[in-house]
Amino acid sequence: MGSLGNTLVLMMAAQVGLDPDKDIHWVADPAVKPIELFTQGKIDAFLGFPPEPQDLRARHIGRVILNSATDRPWSQYFCCLLDGDREYVRKYPIATKRVLRAVLKAADLCASDPARAARSLVDRGFTSRYDYALQSVSELPYDKWREYNPEDTLRFYALRLHDAGIIKSSPNKIIAEGTDWRFLDEVKRELKA
Repeated sequence: MGSLGNTLVLMMAAQVGLDPDKDIHWVADPAVKPIELFTQGKIDAFLGFPPEPQDLRARHIGRVILNSATDRPWSQYFCCLLDGDREYVRKYPIATKRVLRAVLKAADLCASDPARAARSLVDRGFTSRYDYALQSVSELPYDKWREYNPEDTLRFYALRLHDAGIIKSSPNKIIAEGTDWRFLDEVKRELKA
């Protein structure tokens, strides 16, 4: 409870009108992986990340309820944003910009050469299955960073978090007080976005 996965499920449930406190019976056992409980029939659903969905699909177990990379409205926004400590960013703007540039170049590489990116995931020990890695990298919209609007993304998720009762601040307040798109705008121009 309180994990990123739990927060995502809370937001998704609230988005479709469920009350996560009343409509969901949460099972949290740190000794057992959710996929194991699911395959044993002890829970009805869980939030899976690659390679779990691919493994279940290959074994003909269950079905995907929501894929945030392809299902609207989730697929219309960034799945994650890069953030930095305000003081660090102020003190080290060049390093901040280099990190952002590296992340965006990596996204371009994943989009342009998913086979190379998948091979790197296997070679570096992140997963043992090249086919699952290739499927995951190929399905994710790495090439959309030039099209998606980070402010719209932040607004979308802040509204979901607010609706689920996780945060109290308004999206506009969060955006006004906690964002600075200068580095992104500069790197976009450099990378001819």
